[in-house]
Amino acid sequence: MKVLFGTVFTLCFLLTNNLENDVDRFPDIFLNFSNVTVARKNVQKNIEYTVTNVSVGQTNEEKGRLCVKNLTKCMEKVYDSTAKLPSGILNGNINQLGDFDMCLNANSIQRNIQGKYCLAAMEVQTPRSPYLAGLYQLIHAHHHFRSKLEDPGHRVPRFSSINWALCVPSVCTPKDVEMGLKKYVENILNGTEIEVRYEVDSSMCQEKTETEYPTSFFITLYILGAVILWEFCATLYDILAIGEKNKWVMAFSFKENLLSNLSLERPAGDIEAVHGIRCLNAILLLASHKSMAAFFQPAPNRTTYVEFIGRPFSVVGRAASLYTDPFIMISGMLTTYSLLGKLNKTQKLNIFEEYITRLIRIVPTFAALIAFCTFILPHLDSGPMWNLVVTHHSDICKQHWWRNLLFIHNYFGFKDMCLTHTHHLGIDTQLFFASPFLIYLIWKWPRKGTAALLTIALVSTVMRYTVSYTRKLSNYVHFGTSVQQLFDTADYMYILPAHRATVYIMGIFLGYILRNSSNLTLNKTQVNVGNALAILTFCVSFFGASFMGNIDYVYNAQDAAWYAAVSPILWCFSFAWIIFVWQLGYKIIAGYIFSNKIFLLWTKISYTVYLTQFPVYFYNVGITRSSNETNFFWVVLNLTEYACVVIIAIILTLTFEIPFQKVRNLYLKKKCSRRKLLKDVGEKIKAT
Repeated sequence: MKVLFGTVFTLCFLLTNNLENDVDRFPDIFLNFSNVTVARKNVQKNIEYTVTNVSVGQTNEEKGRLCVKNLTKCMEKVYDSTAKLPSGILNGNINQLGDFDMCLNANSIQRNIQGKYCLAAMEVQTPRSPYLAGLYQLIHAHHHFRSKLEDPGHRVPRFSSINWALCVPSVCTPKDVEMGLKKYVENILNGTEIEVRYEVDSSMCQEKTETEYPTSFFITLYILGAVILWEFCATLYDILAIGEKNKWVMAFSFKENLLSNLSLERPAGDIEAVHGIRCLNAILLLASHKSMAAFFQPAPNRTTYVEFIGRPFSVVGRAASLYTDPFIMISGMLTTYSLLGKLNKTQKLNIFEEYITRLIRIVPTFAALIAFCTFILPHLDSGPMWNLVVTHHSDICKQHWWRNLLFIHNYFGFKDMCLTHTHHLGIDTQLFFASPFLIYLIWKWPRKGTAALLTIALVSTVMRYTVSYTRKLSNYVHFGTSVQQLFDTADYMYILPAHRATVYIMGIFLGYILRNSSNLTLNKTQVNVGNALAILTFCVSFFGASFMGNIDYVYNAQDAAWYAAVSPILWCFSFAWIIFVWQLGYKIIAGYIFSNKIFLLWTKISYTVYLTQFPVYFYNVGITRSSNETNFFWVVLNLTEYACVVIIAIILTLTFEIPFQKVRNLYLKKKCSRRKLLKDVGEKIKAT
């Protein structure tokens, strides 16, 4: 019984009470919580232990002793803001954030003592005793994710760690706190089989300081402010100017851009069903990313929550990799459809111009987001995990932002990637850069080009299977996956264009067929068979791997390899069929739904929604100050957070994306007019 309490409760309780693991004393201990004298002794004993057993200088030790000499208001706050033993340990309630704001505001001006908030991480090794191992399983919510202290924790939570808030005098360094914590725990666990590892990272210790904004903050603020100011001026010009207006200035008018954004008019040559399909997959991706971010936040019912999602329906949050594949396919289709139109008309492509116009469209918005998240966002708020999920990510961006703007960031690994969710942008841009050559191949030599593209698609599929099997990867977030496995999956497969090329080539074929389908007809049987296959492939790709989300699932490399190889093809085929038959004029239910004009509004903000989701999610993780009960449907249907994403996306669309799209279009029109003028002049010269 002594060991049991030592295992389950002591690690939590020891941080706030200087106790031996004596079960008989627990009732008295709880009774004495209301006793100020007892509380004073506990605080004094803990801090005295720290300042006499860790390597701090004499001056700091004296300051520490001054702080505990009397139970001042400062020390009451230090004690009260440190995490306490909660109920529900066996329900996974092991992450305690204490009172962040109270700790930072704990100070004694007379004695120059101030509180410092440290979020310590502890990793308890699995006990050898079957009974204790069973309790350990409950405490850690059945190991839904497995992690180590060494794992990066800024994008995927270190689920196996116990996060515990400690409020200490500001003179204590993170190393002091870690050493004192380690010594204290070892004394209590002496003679038991429990082994614990500790980490008090310097970035996870915070104290109240005067806010100092770096020069980069003001430079970024001035640049972004100048753009917005110019747009206000353009809007006033739009409202007040009479007669013909300058189109280059009008490109930045909020009024003009808002009307453009709200328009439901279809552009010429629109492929109608694309918009709804893009919206569906974007919503699924938002929900799956949100479900991952939710695991950062402490929950008193974490074990119950994990038991609930250890069922097949949790596929919604586990199949995140699947939802990006249609975007890649649609990109390949639209690029092919556009370039084939130009090839059929002029018999040639200006590849350099294609590259430039694409970069004009995507770079300004992307650069604005990078600048904001790197230089401004870290200074907007604070919280227990703020430095982990916001400031740390900002530090990565300060070093590696240039990789993003060159669209090569997906080749340097997930751990050190600025704006990790934008790996898809790198993949898509690289495939786009290769697409003119692939499209020209199939346009110039249809049979040879088809054979070449099929070979590339087959090789890409085999690569996904092989690397998944040999490296033990998993595109599906199966129950019991590890942080290391998730990062390896990203680094060796998911964020590499060679492994994602299959669905892009499917898009090339679809675009080719649509561009050359004027005389193509299908009979009723063919349409019905295609519909049945589309439904079947949708269900197989979406629900086929659901068994890997079961709570008792044991990882199987072959399961993961087949899923990685086949599911993207099946998933994209179901949507490709809808696009194909609807564009040919065959009326099917899915086509009616996905081609609704309302989805045009989503398409106009889809790029910025994709960019802004992670900053919003992790901003909310960073400012979290307490635990809240978690419910699967509350997580995936968090309408408030989704509304924030959409609102910020609309603002980013109006201020950066639409203006620079219009600038691109004006540039193309001007260049086209110049070419036409030169051509007309040349013809006149020849005629004379």
